[in-house]
Order: sequence, then C-alpha cells, then structure tokens
Amino acid sequence: MTTAVYLEVGQRRVFASALEWPGWTRAGKTEDAALQALAGNRERYAPVVREAGLAVPEDLIDDFAVVERVPGSASTEFGVLGEIANADRKPLSGAQAGRLAALVSASWKILDRVIAGSPAELRKGPRGGGRDRDKMVRHVIEAEASYGRQLGVRHPPPDLDDAEAIAALRADLVAAIDQPWDVVELAATGWPPRYAARRIAWHVLDHAWEMEDRRERGS
Repeated sequence: MTTAVYLEVGQRRVFASALEWPGWTRAGKTEDAALQALAGNRERYAPVVREAGLAVPEDLIDDFAVVERVPGSASTEFGVLGEIANADRKPLSGAQAGRLAALVSASWKILDRVIAGSPAELRKGPRGGGRDRDKMVRHVIEAEASYGRQLGVRHPPPDLDDAEAIAALRADLVAAIDQPWDVVELAATGWPPRYAARRIAWHVLDHAWEMEDRRERGS
C-alpha cells in the first residue's frame, strides 16, 4: 500500500499532507524534512483514525507516493496550510464524504480530550511566546467560523463558554462536508470539501498537539 501525499512547497517551509487522511499534515524546511515529520507523526495521528471508527492500516507509512506539488505562498512561509491541490477538486461520493466528515469530527474529540487535561497556563515557547489554553481554543473556534464561509456556513464566532453555539457551528461544518460533491459546485462554495476537511482537521490537531506538548513539558 502507498499513501498518497501532496507537498505545498514554499521557499523556507514545506507542508506534506496525506491526501486521504485529513489532519495528517506536517511541515519541514525541505521536502525530505516534511515527509520525515509526516512519517514520524503516524502514531500520533492513529487515535484520530480510530476515533472516526476506521482501521489504522498497518502499512500506512511504508511507502509515501508524492502525487502532486503545489507552489506555496506567504501563508506557507507563515506556517499556515493554505494551497488547494488539484486532487482536492475531484468529485466526492457520499461514502467518501462521510469518511472525511468522520475524521474531522474525530479531530474535535481529540482536541476536547486534550483541553480537558490541560492547565489554563501552558509552558511558554523558547522566546516566551505561545498562547495559553483558552486563547488557543478561542483561536481555533474563531478560525472555524471563518472557514465556514468558504462552505456556505455562516455563524458568528461563538463565545468560548457557549457549548451549544460551538456544537451548532461544527455540526453545520460537518454537514457541509458530509455530502456528495461535484466540481461544478466550487464557484458557489469556495473550498472543495476535501480541502476544507484537511484545513479544519489540520488546524484543530496542530493546536491540540501543541497544547499537549506544552502541557507535558511543563508538568
């Protein structure tokens, strides 16, 4: 089995993303470094797959196949996954959409568990930077409200303590992803569902893992 990967290639940063596994994305200074980071992240991503009710293939990282390279942008250099692969523009069946939606939902469950086990104040970065827990969670939620507009989902950013509003936003995001899609719909929606699923899950997991690392190293 090979795992299809696409690379978003900037001048100083490269993102490697597993096309069929939204959220399994890592970055490095070079293509090789990004692919190594992606391979090294397999065990950390595996709980997301299991949470989605899917089996983790034993040979998931035995062979990465780079199927596409897309030029990066200023977002890439800043550290934000931001470019849509051509593979993301392919039509999406109902079964494929349901699988993507399950993985996105699983990423939120992983984040919720990390939040529940994290202190309000997290270990600072090497230069004293980095958001504490609640600011990081607020940032994730506000980003999701912004992402929603690319899928025709319009919610004001929920307050951090408004669990009902957060759940409603996320339910509508999942509903927008969890349906068959044809390329002719792109002009109306903004983001292809495959890319939306990857961008949402990557952002959630990237911050969940950051929170986890800063929690553990600070304990």
